Amino acid sequence: MKPCIFALSDDAGVMAKTAPLSAERAIAETRAWVDRAVIGLNLCPFAKAPQVKGQVRYAVSEASQAEALLAALVDELGRLAEAPVDRIETTLLIHPWVLGDFADYNDFLGPAEAAVAALGLEGVIQVASFHPQYRFAGSAPDDLANATNRSPYPTLHLLREESIARAVLAFPQAEAIFEANIATLRRLGAAGWSDLQRQCREDAEP
Repeated sequence: MKPCIFALSDDAGVMAKTAPLSAERAIAETRAWVDRAVIGLNLCPFAKAPQVKGQVRYAVSEASQAEALLAALVDELGRLAEAPVDRIETTLLIHPWVLGDFADYNDFLGPAEAAVAALGLEGVIQVASFHPQYRFAGSAPDDLANATNRSPYPTLHLLREESIARAVLAFPQAEAIFEANIATLRRLGAAGWSDLQRQCREDAEP
């Protein structure tokens, strides 16, 4: 289990390429999700500092095919590896127009990990997965535990291994975070979760 990665969802699913969605809107809604859900619900105790310091890179791929998304991922992996940590701590690569089906998205994670290896970045950067339809194996579709890995749009989260190591030192019982998140979301309930999603969408309005 990876320690504390971001989460939320829009149960309406991924918007079609023809929908009036801009990269700016996708970033604004994702930022709102980080502020309201990840930080606001304390789903990740380590998310606030890089967000406040402006060290989270929000990137949008306009890819509509997996091959183009893979190329964008390679670019972002290189950018993160080369950037000073005080400039970019972590990257959220948002891709609203490709891999809207969760099964297809899940299949893409293999090539994504292969790209990390091909760039010689194993042990340096890892890719975490978030999707509006994310579902843990064996869970019911409406189980709020799934929301710990759901995001407004399909998103690849690029994390520095050194950042994860620091987080584990600060909070060695990382599994407890995951369990606490599930309890938080279930206390919030479906209505509360739906309201939070609505607030994120409203925050993203121009």
